[in-house]
Amino acid sequence: MQNRLVSLPPLDALRGFVAAARRMSITAAADDLCLTQSAVSRQIQTLEERLGTPLFTRSNRSIALTAAGEQLFQLASPWMDRLLDLAESLREDTHVRPVTVSASMGVASLWLLPRLGEFQTAYPHIDVRVATSNRVLDLERDGIDLAIRYSPASHATQGGLPLFDEAVAPVASPAVAASAFSRPDALLEHVLLDLDDKVGPWLHWEYWLREQGLGQRKPKGRLHFNHYDQLIHAAAGGHGVAVGRLPLLLPMLSDGRLVARMDKSLHVDDYRYWLMAAPGQQRAEVAVFRDWLLQQAALTSQALAQAGCASA
Repeated sequence: MQNRLVSLPPLDALRGFVAAARRMSITAAADDLCLTQSAVSRQIQTLEERLGTPLFTRSNRSIALTAAGEQLFQLASPWMDRLLDLAESLREDTHVRPVTVSASMGVASLWLLPRLGEFQTAYPHIDVRVATSNRVLDLERDGIDLAIRYSPASHATQGGLPLFDEAVAPVASPAVAASAFSRPDALLEHVLLDLDDKVGPWLHWEYWLREQGLGQRKPKGRLHFNHYDQLIHAAAGGHGVAVGRLPLLLPMLSDGRLVARMDKSLHVDDYRYWLMAAPGQQRAEVAVFRDWLLQQAALTSQALAQAGCASA
């Protein structure tokens, strides 16, 4: 049996014909296809010879479709649009989608971003997109692959993987710490940096001052922030003393930008950082990034234990 595909007209000739029929101009079609006018004319002539019938009537300044040309255009034009849409969708499918991870602004800025360079070095073929938000996002609806969340164990979504526990202590720049940590009431001689957030009392100075019997005395001053990373950068800049979330601050503690009063550190029993995954089967690159996050979390817990602040 003869292969009917052999009898099909060449695609380039069809493309030239459709371009000319859409614009009713061979010159305009040539511009659209980035070809010369003579090249498009040859494509149309080849197609007419292949089909054995003229497709255009030509005058000095215009062209018009013949009856056969109109039939071919009505069939070929939408077919080429569908072919183009399919080709573009197939090309998109070959591109690896980035792994999207959601975290609060503080966790992203202080814990995740300082470590991402190491991941990119180890896995240069995997793109990562960091979506920062202080509100809880719906992973499936918002296209999130993984999310780092901070909550008590009783509130953790089913299937969440524990990353590391919470531990807090007063922190300050080396210059401020030398004075502020010299004795318990020396804190009051400095500006206290406070967070406008309803998360547990251990992140607020009222709790710490009350625990040290200083609740009735006023500090030198207060600065309030609504984002935790801003508060910490103010502390590193020497603008006051902050309540430091130690798991997030390990890079700044290790390089000396911050000093923590570890003898006053507090392990928060209930609250923990969790890793959540979107429902359904994970892509291979998401699994790689998930495992890397778990490895970094284990290193964080280990560093906290070595610093003298136990972490489960």
